[in-house]
Amino acid sequence: MSSTSSTPPWDVQRLPRAEGSVFLVTGGNAGIGYFVAEQLSATGATVVLGSRNPAKAEAATASIRSRVPGARVRAVRLDLADLSSLRTVEESLEVESLDAVVHNAGVALDAPPRRETADGHELMFGTNHLGHFALTHWLMPLLAAAPAARIVTMGSFAAKSERLDLDDLQSVKDYRPKRTYGRSKLAQMYFGLELDRRLRAADSRVASVVAHPGGALDSLTPSRPPVHVRTAGARLCGAPAALLVQGKHAGAWPAVRAVLDPTVRGGQLWGPRVFSLRGKPRHERAWNHLTDTSVAARLWDASRDLTGVDLGAIRGQSATAAADSDSDSGSAPDSTAAFSSRSADLRRPNAR
Repeated sequence: MSSTSSTPPWDVQRLPRAEGSVFLVTGGNAGIGYFVAEQLSATGATVVLGSRNPAKAEAATASIRSRVPGARVRAVRLDLADLSSLRTVEESLEVESLDAVVHNAGVALDAPPRRETADGHELMFGTNHLGHFALTHWLMPLLAAAPAARIVTMGSFAAKSERLDLDDLQSVKDYRPKRTYGRSKLAQMYFGLELDRRLRAADSRVASVVAHPGGALDSLTPSRPPVHVRTAGARLCGAPAALLVQGKHAGAWPAVRAVLDPTVRGGQLWGPRVFSLRGKPRHERAWNHLTDTSVAARLWDASRDLTGVDLGAIRGQSATAAADSDSDSGSAPDSTAAFSSRSADLRRPNAR
């Protein structure tokens, strides 16, 4: 990658070209995810929208193609609320490698009652966090096959004021929709940072980065019919808010930069420049509570138990290369043990 000094200033309107790359955007059929997909499509990359709704995915791909001539965009069915369905995602992508995945899809409920996924998990925590945790496991072979893949997890500014209750991750004892949503996004952010620590311990070239959109409102978002239509009334009502927040097209900028910018490093947090609420994307310090590695490790263990997938079984590129070289002799390295033993120290509170 280029050094910071030799890289021109980041311009959200002039993104670097990415022909030959393949990017997956979960929830790319609507909201911020749509604009992440649209902006990445403009780089010449192949962009795959992960969506549980085929009709909405078709509308989104048509919208992108109408705005980005020659866009290489398609969709795959992806339901993060159904963990068993994620096993087939790798095959459905029909690619040999994946250069980045943007963990963007999410559910936000405004009012009771508490709802559950097909697997019996609270809907927001189960979809927003556990679904992406499991998806990462199934995508890792494709990510590890790329030269320097990135996993970009989309958090939320709403998570900044929240704290996880590790004894009630699924809000069984005390369900408040807005708080549960904020905590589900916080769990995603903990996961993204912990994942990078473990990838580094495994000597993997895959990097995990966390981004958040700041304050992103529909009323400040340009129309993309039929995906999103902003009325004149909504535009007028939302105008005063533009002093503090932004539209969802701008909310996509931190994630897009996290995918494309060669100066971005694993373990970083990216968000809007102005009070972390609006403006061009910048690298910001991880929030104090996100640096608690003991919470991250406990969340990781709980997520493993709840999903039934063990990300400790992921192997880095060095182990993959060793496996290829050993295939003729019939032997295979114990990559699972290597990953797990190297990451064991990260469970301690004082680890990096």
